[in-house]
Amino acid sequence: MEGRIINLSRFCTDDGPGIRTTVFLKGCPLRCLWCHNPESQSRESEILYSAEKCVGCTSCEAVCPGGCHSFREGVHLFQRGECIGCGGCAKLCPTEALTLSGKTVDSAEIFREVARDAVFYRESGGGVTVSGGEPLAQPAFTADLLRLCRENGIGTAVETCGFAGEAAVETVLPFCDFILFDVKETDPERHRRFTGVPLEPILKTLHRIAERKIPFRLRLPVIPGFNDREEHFAKAKELAAGFSSCQGLEVMPYHSLGQYKYVQLGKPYLCADVKEPTPETIARWRAAVEG
Repeated sequence: MEGRIINLSRFCTDDGPGIRTTVFLKGCPLRCLWCHNPESQSRESEILYSAEKCVGCTSCEAVCPGGCHSFREGVHLFQRGECIGCGGCAKLCPTEALTLSGKTVDSAEIFREVARDAVFYRESGGGVTVSGGEPLAQPAFTADLLRLCRENGIGTAVETCGFAGEAAVETVLPFCDFILFDVKETDPERHRRFTGVPLEPILKTLHRIAERKIPFRLRLPVIPGFNDREEHFAKAKELAAGFSSCQGLEVMPYHSLGQYKYVQLGKPYLCADVKEPTPETIARWRAAVEG
């Protein structure tokens, strides 16, 4: 089963129990204003360009079938509107000023890759986590990869925002041992304003997970000035308390580490004025959801 991924990260300890390999899929239906992985939003392959790394070798200009790259007086001009994301320029770029985000793979190929670390999963109680982007946006690929892992004794998990149709959800859930469920906002109007999608389908997915008794953890990305509200924390606690299979709440503090990716994609970063929280603020948030 084919899918499109961004990358694969080994020896992760924050994406579920034990030592894990996390597979990051491309494509997400949400458009969170604070998104720190903008390269994961589009399902299509994209070129990221770091101007400071360009040495003006012109190899990209020579290989590009759409004429997206040109050089004038030593300045590299990249016309994104014509780019089809073929990745030819990235393959030849000697300094990685141009990199490709999005590679089409098949589930068997990725399984062989993640299975190389099976001994670490067994020893630590870990496994494979499919993240994104959004795993439920590629349900057939996600389910097939998780099925292969399950059949070979490797633990499975997904990190999801829960925004998907019933068919996609029911395709993936049978192969999940654990779920990391991101809750961006508990107020419906704010949720739509901050993410671009309604909250109701997400809550429906959460109830389907709970009905299957799949262990899950609620994760709260907290962004100063957006959802760092006592009402949101209280509602999230109430939500978690309503499900016997919920294994707690986890605060995910805002960070600006992904801001440079917007520059590389030629996109505006809408949260440029947001400041990262202090350790004291993070401790207060955690106390609010854990107390």
